[in-house]
Amino acid sequence: MTVITPARRRARLAGGLALAAALVVAAPLAASAHVHVTPEAASASASTRLSFGFSHGCDGSPTTALVVNIPDGVDGATPVVDGAWTISREIGDDGVATQVTYTAVTPVEDGLSAAVALDVIFATSAANTYVAFPVVQQCETGQTDWIEVAEDGQSTDDLEAPAPVVAVGSVAEDDGHGHGGDTAGDDHSDADHAEDDADTAAQTGAQADPVARWLSAGALVAALAALGVTLLRRRRS
Repeated sequence: MTVITPARRRARLAGGLALAAALVVAAPLAASAHVHVTPEAASASASTRLSFGFSHGCDGSPTTALVVNIPDGVDGATPVVDGAWTISREIGDDGVATQVTYTAVTPVEDGLSAAVALDVIFATSAANTYVAFPVVQQCETGQTDWIEVAEDGQSTDDLEAPAPVVAVGSVAEDDGHGHGGDTAGDDHSDADHAEDDADTAAQTGAQADPVARWLSAGALVAALAALGVTLLRRRRS
């Protein structure tokens, strides 16, 4: 018969708590492994610079290109020149880019952070909707198609390869120069409107904030540690 000493009990308990903590922390890390878009909210009819960022390859393989597909609901798409990428475009019959390919001058190693940028104008018809940008990440070995869109009852956590999504708010006010902006006497900037739209999107079920997941993980780890201390005290008494 094996005798379990108090020291061995404490060691097993400590090992169990460490494993639970590792699992809790691993969940947000896995969820963050996709292509992010910032900002996640914009106004219709106004020009917005979107940044598509990533910090991983394809199962460890370096990234060689990022292909951004321009969806319906976008009236204009202008790639932003960056010395780290060469840019090619496919143009539709209406003169608007339908696809933009950013090819890395030097492949981006797995674990390094990189981003590409695109100036877009959302159509007025896209106001108060969500617009997904399917992105294909090409690597030296393989590729990942970030094209999945959550259906009713789903969240992005349910998807293996979610597409970046922008919450498009109300139509921006015209500044008199043919594009959205401030009007005379209006104290609210485009950034203020974008923040309002972001708040609205959050209240209607926009994507969960990764920071919130980290805070929840920390709270759970603290609770597990407190439980371990209580059990140890009981055993000693």
